[in-house]
Amino acid sequence: MTTSGPVLTTRELNRATLARQLLLRRSELSVPQAVDHLVGLQAQAVKPPYQALAARLDGFRPEVLSELLGERRVVRISLMRSTIHLVGAADCLTLRPLVQPMHDRAFQGNQGKRLAGVDLARLAVLARELTEERPLTFKALGEALRAHWPDRDRQDLAMAARTVLPLVQVTPRGQWGRSGPIAHTTAEAWLGAGLDPEPDPGRMVLRYLAAFGPASVRDVQTWCGLTRLREVVDGLRPRLRTFRDERGVELFDLPDAPRPPADTPAPPRFLPEYDNLLLSHADRHRVIGDAARRRVWQGNQAYCAFLVDGFVRGTWRIERGEGIAALVVEPIEPLAAADRAALEEEAAGVLAMHAPGARPEVRFTAA
Repeated sequence: MTTSGPVLTTRELNRATLARQLLLRRSELSVPQAVDHLVGLQAQAVKPPYQALAARLDGFRPEVLSELLGERRVVRISLMRSTIHLVGAADCLTLRPLVQPMHDRAFQGNQGKRLAGVDLARLAVLARELTEERPLTFKALGEALRAHWPDRDRQDLAMAARTVLPLVQVTPRGQWGRSGPIAHTTAEAWLGAGLDPEPDPGRMVLRYLAAFGPASVRDVQTWCGLTRLREVVDGLRPRLRTFRDERGVELFDLPDAPRPPADTPAPPRFLPEYDNLLLSHADRHRVIGDAARRRVWQGNQAYCAFLVDGFVRGTWRIERGEGIAALVVEPIEPLAAADRAALEEEAAGVLAMHAPGARPEVRFTAA
């Protein structure tokens, strides 16, 4: 859609988004405040939420987030885009019913076809009883459900349960320095509260803009996985400012949200794989170009990315040896000497969190 209104260049969109994402300078927000502001963190694996906050918060200590999980103040649950997110307890109870239609749609396009004829209402009752009696892995849950549908695949049955129920991953899964099976119970049982009966999609959109704006309707839909949000956004127009990008696409934003100048310095940052910065817009050019996108995502594999001057410039990983921890930087194109030095300084903090006591090294591969 084209519209009139001020044009925001790609660099201006970049700086605005980085400001919302706490990536122009480290924030003094508390860990719970940051998790809420960012509307959750991608948590497909254990480490990404910790890496994401380390890149964004001043003085972040992973033990703090780990303790919040243990206290059930934050939880891990399938939310936006039907992927596991770490969110505050209140957001778990509000966001899950909002994105339920997306979970239903994804299920019907996959396991739903193979489970045709299964009474999902009955399955929900059985799965709730099973997982609230004691947390279960998907394997154990699927096996228990197969006692009622012996001709169906246990993984399909477990995924059906995750679709029809708000299943959270219980601790110690997700805690720093600990390990445990991916076991599930219901959000209601884990948090001692019910789902929000009347969640407000408009409020969800406003929070998205606070964390990811300025953005188009398609951007909002890409972030959450829902469709048909045009009516919701149109209803918010009196409360929003409108812009357009360099292609003429209409963008919406909160009136008082930060929109720094395009030449605002952006320090280097090391981001985890699947960081929401890189997944929450239909048009991702504000943070990642086509060449970088091909490097960061290869098939079903995603790699950790690093930012230089606000844009993805390559990937990174940690390699361990005897008494050594090396952060390996793989740039897409040659880096200036000043950028290499800044990356080395930033890498020191990453290595200190991941490998305390090891001798840190930073290695650059050829572009």
